[in-house]
Amino acid sequence: MTERFDCYHCNESLYGKKYILKEENPHCVPCFEELYANTCEECGTPIGCDCKDLSYKDRHWHEGCFHCSRCGSSLVDKPFAAKDEQLLCTDCYSNEYSSKCQECKKTIMPGTRKMEYKGSSWHETCFTCQRCQQPIGTKSFIPKENQNFCVPCYEKQYALQCVQCKKPITTGGVTYREQPWHKECFVCTACKKQLSGQRFTARDEFPYCLTCFCELYAKKCAGCTNPISGLGGTKYISFEERQWHNDCFNCKKCSLSLVGRGFLTERDDILCPDCGKDI
Repeated sequence: MTERFDCYHCNESLYGKKYILKEENPHCVPCFEELYANTCEECGTPIGCDCKDLSYKDRHWHEGCFHCSRCGSSLVDKPFAAKDEQLLCTDCYSNEYSSKCQECKKTIMPGTRKMEYKGSSWHETCFTCQRCQQPIGTKSFIPKENQNFCVPCYEKQYALQCVQCKKPITTGGVTYREQPWHKECFVCTACKKQLSGQRFTARDEFPYCLTCFCELYAKKCAGCTNPISGLGGTKYISFEERQWHNDCFNCKKCSLSLVGRGFLTERDDILCPDCGKDI
């Protein structure tokens, strides 16, 4: 007696019929399509065994249903893009969603590299230096009046040259006597401390921090022996080639301030009239 060969699901005989194995179990075509066939996203009918099943992100289409949702052209074996779960050919996607190149005004096709800056887009090959016309790519650049420059070209065309080191000043900088300096180059002539943002003065056109200037050039107070800077409106008294801070110009004996008063001298000391009566 011949051994039975039936459909695993409906038990109908498969002799002389087309069948499909699923996990080593034979199924007639109707049962297989009912149980396992994917449903087409476009027409909503099963994709039968005799049809080509095209899939994208767990979604399935008949070959004839796999087309652009805008123009209806077939997407079989062609590049496409997806937007809001709709499939679009590259032309329709570009016309509707792709950005335009700021330089050549042409569409930047999906999948191609592009450069973006402040809301504008360029083809990679169109994003070039205004001066040398070489692609900038991922290198640093400097915008100037709606134009982009690679750093070397910007420095050659626009950057000021530091009067000290003769190199371009690309950021920040200090102006002194109408000449440009790097912040790190504008230093005290004596101690080399940076002067940017600090109070300073000059002698013979050379800049000095206040400490160095006072130590090197300021007159010394005859009272406290500290320098009298004379800067920022500092007041001092001068008498016979000697100087005093206003606060130090006091009677040697009673410490009365002698600013704006008469006084007497005894050797290196200054005295008020009352303390000097017995001289």
